[in-house]
Amino acid sequence: MTKPLDGIRIIDFTHVQAGPACTQLLAWYGADVIKVERPGSGDVTRSQLRDIPGADALYFTMLNGNKRSLTLDTKTQEGKEVLEKMIKTSDVMVENFGPGALDRMGFSWARIQELNPKMIMASVKGFSDGHSYEDLKVYENVAQCAGGAASTTGFWDGPPTVSAAALGDSNTGMHLAIGILTALMQRQKTGKGQKVSCSMQDAVLNLCRVKLRDQQRLDKVGYLEEYPQYPHGTFSDVVPRGGNAGGGGQPGWVLKCKGWETDPNAYIYFTIQGHAWEPITKALGKPEWATDPAYMTAEARQDKIFDIFATIEEWLKDKTKYEAVDILRKFDIPCAPVLSMKELAASPDLRKSGSIVEVDHKVRGKYLTIGSPIKFSDLEIEVKPSPVLGEHTDEVLSDLGYSADDITKLHAAKAV
Repeated sequence: MTKPLDGIRIIDFTHVQAGPACTQLLAWYGADVIKVERPGSGDVTRSQLRDIPGADALYFTMLNGNKRSLTLDTKTQEGKEVLEKMIKTSDVMVENFGPGALDRMGFSWARIQELNPKMIMASVKGFSDGHSYEDLKVYENVAQCAGGAASTTGFWDGPPTVSAAALGDSNTGMHLAIGILTALMQRQKTGKGQKVSCSMQDAVLNLCRVKLRDQQRLDKVGYLEEYPQYPHGTFSDVVPRGGNAGGGGQPGWVLKCKGWETDPNAYIYFTIQGHAWEPITKALGKPEWATDPAYMTAEARQDKIFDIFATIEEWLKDKTKYEAVDILRKFDIPCAPVLSMKELAASPDLRKSGSIVEVDHKVRGKYLTIGSPIKFSDLEIEVKPSPVLGEHTDEVLSDLGYSADDITKLHAAKAV
């Protein structure tokens, strides 16, 4: 099957998570992604948190499927010449080096444009160009703190809390992939390449836009009526942490189900939306709440919200999270079981949809990885295993026009 990005060649100079997540997404959709790695060691995640001695770590394998691996020492003249040829014949270069690294390598933006005016240079950054912190090294949790997520996550009587979701890393990679595709579309119209970048701070902030909304509301009226602190608590001049409250104005909470004493995930998330209030009262066996002025409206319920949640927990105590959701879904009540990673890994629904895929690696054997989160009606995504270090070096060099003798010489010069 012809893929949408067939014919697009990408030089992948990224490492760890944000950049590799971006390029893997593009590889799934047909781009020829050539991961350029340091001879002998490669991406640092090949050896991070290993579970099988001598095999690439899952950290690497789950972020680098569908790519080709080329080892290249760009400190050698021979290596620089190989990279020049790659730039001339590629469409996109993606990098997440520290500031100035490519310039020191001899491949400034001006030099890249000289070699290939159609090149799209995509960069993952910690902070945007010109930011006072632009030289600060940024990792996942640093980005969550700098982007506003940590200050608004957790409980009001506890410290700022980071999320287990990769809001700084994989989220930034997804944003950058959108930027690359947009630049490719624009190049079709102008014939010109351009620089594209996404900072980790900006990507986190984009996911926190409702909190920026809340800050402006708080500045105006001094309180936030959908937060648990209202109406009896107090507000400062910054958006508070709201525990498990919903961010969209619909009160919600994580509630205990049968077995919570021994199972840390025996919970459901239960949302009380205005239009669902009458069905909720029926499901709970509290039909009188539907017509009681003290409960009829969201405003009336707010000061009793935790009493309402306590009543729901009492209803849940003899039901597993799955049993509870099966009952509540019949009433069209927004809810979901709290699923552990073990439950998600075994989910037949996620296997069937291709959201979780089992692949076979030539060294580590079978492992689970994430499939494309985006589904298409006329595109089948084939998730392939990650390459071993330098697996495609000779193949890529041959594609660039190097003869067998030339390739032997490059190996002898330790350029590849």
